[in-house]
Amino acid sequence: MVRDMNQNIDESVFSGISVTPAARSKITELLSNADESQSAVRVFVSGGGCGGMSYGMTFAESVSDKDQLMKDEDGFALTIDPVALSYLQGAEIDFQDSDVNATFVFNNVFQAVGGSGACGGCGGAH
Repeated sequence: MVRDMNQNIDESVFSGISVTPAARSKITELLSNADESQSAVRVFVSGGGCGGMSYGMTFAESVSDKDQLMKDEDGFALTIDPVALSYLQGAEIDFQDSDVNATFVFNNVFQAVGGSGACGGCGGAH
């Protein structure tokens, strides 16, 4: 089942995840320039192993009932599926724009899954 994109979901659903004003503004801008079928920006998590998880964003054409949706009246809409949400607890989503690079940054994500920053199974004997 697909959720009605006009439903506002309280931001407390994203408890433990924050979106900076810069990221919120950039997501709103991206959605305003996107096709009408792209109704939100989806945060995803992939990978694992020694390099840890990879975090990214893409346009979402639909939002399922199981997804969490954060949106406002200004056009901001961000959705996260339950698996990604579990890896993002305590994270901050930011947007940084320097003269040579503009990117979304996921801060504090490794702490969110209880990692120590070391991988005992990779690279050589310890």
